[in-house]
Amino acid sequence: MKSFICILLVLFQSTIFTAVGAVRELPQQLFVSDTGARDSTSQMSVVEYKFKPKSLILPASLITVGAIGTAIDGMNDFHLFSRKDSVRKIRIDDYMEWGMLGWVFVCDLMGKEKHNGVDQLCLVVIAEGFNAGMTRVVKHAVGEVRPDGGPHSFPSGHTATAFMGAEFLRKEYWDVSPWIGVAGYAVAAGTGFFRMYNNRHWLTDVLTGAGIGILSTQAAYWLYPTITKTFFRKRYKNIFISPYFSKEEKGVSCHIAF
Repeated sequence: MKSFICILLVLFQSTIFTAVGAVRELPQQLFVSDTGARDSTSQMSVVEYKFKPKSLILPASLITVGAIGTAIDGMNDFHLFSRKDSVRKIRIDDYMEWGMLGWVFVCDLMGKEKHNGVDQLCLVVIAEGFNAGMTRVVKHAVGEVRPDGGPHSFPSGHTATAFMGAEFLRKEYWDVSPWIGVAGYAVAAGTGFFRMYNNRHWLTDVLTGAGIGILSTQAAYWLYPTITKTFFRKRYKNIFISPYFSKEEKGVSCHIAF
């Protein structure tokens, strides 16, 4: 069953690549507002990203290697290192998971980002939709046992979210300084390392999680112009999106003025 699910995962990512590659080219600037106002709540200028097959090499390789390693019994860590039965856990990975997305909005204070705040929130929502959907479905379908004996190990959700944010940071600020993206990927890799150090995940979980996170952000950037043109262009005058958190729940609220 595990091997069958992993094969389906590889086939599923191939299907996503084909669908994304079929997206038509759109005008470079798309707007939500009919009035042409320049504020962030009434205008959404979307930077176009053309589909480039070579950009799939990294996420596809990570997902494939992780899936194959998980499907082969005893290859979860590829015998690259030995695990201790118990370790003194370092909980920094729980904070690093969302740290990259937070850092994106901090960097926005420089005023050098490619998208305004509303666009960025929309992109994050779309990317997290792909990310959470793929990781949760595969986790429950594969049912891999964690190194510490817990359930739902494959793939790593923490690592997926961290790399989703790192890729988001890279895309928004690569033209400002490539080192911003490099730093983001370094922090995301650190998240994966601590997930393994804390005996919460195998190496294969981390590799596949990283690939899913990167792919989720890339898919959001490729599809966002199409979504904007289809659902928002010349329909709504104002749109406001904001996250909300409480002890019971967390999510994103959207207010639209017709």
